[in-house]
Parts: sequence; C-alpha cells; structure tokens
Amino acid sequence: MDARFTAEQEEIRRTVRELLLKRCGPEEVRAAVRTGEGHDGGLWAALSEQLGLPGLALPEAYGGVGCSATELALASEELGRALAPSPLLSTSVLVAPLILALGTERQRAELLPRLASGGLTAALAVAGAALATALALTGDNGSAWAGGGRAGGVQARRVGDGWRLYGEAGQVLDGHSAGLLLVAAHAGGYARSRTLLFLVRAVTGETGAGAGAGAGAGGGAGAGLVRVRQTSIDETRPVARLELRDVEGELLGDEVDVDVDVSADAGARAGVLSALAQVGDAAAAVLAAEAVGAADRALERTVAYVRQREQFGRPIGSFQAVKHRLADVYVRVRAARSAAYYAAWAAAAEPCTEGGERVGGLALAQALEALRVAAGEGIQLHGGIGFTWEHEAQLYFKRVAGDESLFGPVHRLRGRAADEAGVFTVDGPGGQREVRG
Repeated sequence: MDARFTAEQEEIRRTVRELLLKRCGPEEVRAAVRTGEGHDGGLWAALSEQLGLPGLALPEAYGGVGCSATELALASEELGRALAPSPLLSTSVLVAPLILALGTERQRAELLPRLASGGLTAALAVAGAALATALALTGDNGSAWAGGGRAGGVQARRVGDGWRLYGEAGQVLDGHSAGLLLVAAHAGGYARSRTLLFLVRAVTGETGAGAGAGAGAGGGAGAGLVRVRQTSIDETRPVARLELRDVEGELLGDEVDVDVDVSADAGARAGVLSALAQVGDAAAAVLAAEAVGAADRALERTVAYVRQREQFGRPIGSFQAVKHRLADVYVRVRAARSAAYYAAWAAAAEPCTEGGERVGGLALAQALEALRVAAGEGIQLHGGIGFTWEHEAQLYFKRVAGDESLFGPVHRLRGRAADEAGVFTVDGPGGQREVRG
C-alpha cells in the first residue's frame, strides 16, 4: 500500500476545502438546515457543477469522473470539517453504487448520468430504523429486517407486469427531498421470503415538515407516497418517515419468474444482500473519513480557544492538564484518520466479497469514538459558552450522536467486526464465548 496521495487527490481535497471556506461557515450551515430541503441548494449546485462530487466515484461511461472511494472519502473529510449538509451521502455513497451494481443497462443509462450531474438526488429507504443492519454494519443483513414475510416493514407484491409497495420506512436520510427513492422491500411472503430493491420516482417540489400528507396524491409517479420530515438529533443529517400506500415501484435489476426459475430467484436475493453489504463497507469508510474531518476541526477550534482564554493571568492552554487532554485527542484523531484512509483504500482496491475482509465498520467505530471525545473535550474546555445553543461546539457532538443512531453505535460496529474476524468462539464450557488464542 502506497500511503501517499496523488497530485489529483490532493487537488480534490484543496478545491473542496477552498469552496467550503467561502460558502459554508457556521452561519451558512444553520441557515441551510432550516430550508425545506435541509441543505443549501446553491452550494450543492457548486459542488456538482464546479467540482463534480456527485459523480466522483461513478464511471465516465455514465457521466462520472471515474475515481474511487478514496477520492470520495477525501472530499467527504472536507465536508465533515465544515459539517456541510448535502445529499452527497444518500445519493452518491448509498444509492448510486447499488444502481451501478444491480441495475439493468437501461436503468443505469437513465439514472446514473442524472445522479452524477447532481440534478437528481436519491435516498435509500429501509424498514424502520434498520439501515445499519441492511448495510451489514451491525449484524447479518440476511435476517428479516425488511419485513420477514409478516406484517411490518415494507412489503412488495406483483400486480400484473409491475410491483406495488406498501408499508413504512423511518429515518430515511434525505428522504423528504430526494427525487428518487430506492426502497428495500420484502417479497414472496413467508414461503418464498426474499428482499428486493425497488425504484420509486418521488414527487418533487413538496418537501419540508408540512409536505407529507398530500405528497403523491392524484396518480402518476409517487402516487400514494407520503413523506414527512422528522426532527433529528443532528440537523445537518435531515431524515424523513416514508409511508407507502400501494405505491408503484420498479424492480432494480432484471425481472425473475420465480415460478419457473427458483435458483435465479435465490441468486437475485443473494445478489441484493451482497451488494448492500459491499456498499455498506464503502459507505462506512467514507463516513469514517467524514467523522475524522469533523473531529480534526473540533480539535482545531478547541486549541485556538485555549490559547486565547485566560485564567489566573495566563492562557489555559499553558496548563499541563489541558495539554495532556488535547494531546490524547490529537492521538485519537491521527489514529482514526489512518484507519479511515486504509478502509477507503481497501474499498477502492478490492471491493469486499462474501467472506472477504471488511474494515469499513471498524474504521467507522474508531472515527466516531474520536469525534465523540474531540467534541466532548471541546465543549468542556470552551467553558460556559461551549454548552450554549449559539456556539457551534454542540453541532459536532450532535453529529456523532446522529451518525450512531443511523449507522450503529460504536460497540455494535466493533462487535460485528469481531464476529466477522472470528475473534470469539463458542467452544468454551457451557457454550460460553472464549477469545481465540
């Protein structure tokens, strides 16, 4: 592994940082999250048209730049530094790779260029709050998280030549404003249980907290779809609750006649779960880099403040106890950055396969822990002002809390990594787990 970045990668980092310094300060972030979309449309247009971020990791054949998860992670690290709200994560990190991996050539040609240009945003909708499970970050995604053949979750049934979806999905990242929804739904009932992905064209122009009840009424694409923006821990990560009331959906990938070819149906189901796990690993690497950027910026702000704030006639940063605390944070951030870069490199160099190495979740756990410590120390060392709503220190703490809510808490991310690595066995007396020697 060559740990050095290329000139092109350094240029991506520099241009993204310069743009965000000009257009995404703390006040701009606060104003953006209060818009109906939950992000600054002008900034998103600049990131799309000037820098090409939405298509950074998509092939050139579909309008992308042709880079990899490494470049996307570097760009996301800069977005994390500014806590910039944008649909990049939901559109380019979660949905676009799934369409690329599973979609038909017609679906790719129709959707990927629009996603790469930033003109179309997308969201991944899964049942309940099971996003971390669906992406195989906190457990095996082969379980009944999508509905399991019984009531609950999101169900899909075939009607004529098409599919109809019904059910509810909560905590859908950017689900209130995305023009395209990729919905994970359970099909086949209990006897032939399987999870499939469906494309739903949403009605645009009706977003925000009050744009739920009437969205999609009147027939056509998105008819029967209700989208309600919810209050979230982290305002820079807007989430929505989706209700699907007999909504028309298009199967992602080729249609399979399960009555004729049972093996093809089993292969399609395995392909969906494998693709979700692979996208989850790459997404975790990108999220880890983003969290590292936020932690690094929180540390920078704290160091600058303790150099200015005086107590007993001297800056508090000159006290040895304060130096030790910040030195510990610095070590955590540096270690988390190394883990995030390795995870992004691994995802780009050799995408994980069934039984292969997945390091994204472990890197994400380390980065989230570093961000939590950096944000917590920043709040405390800022003194009374650090606890106020007006100061931006609390935004970094809310970012890590929101990410753990969406993508899994640190202990579960590490538990999943330990299970995949076979750290524990159940061969001990009484079936108790033992650490592998």
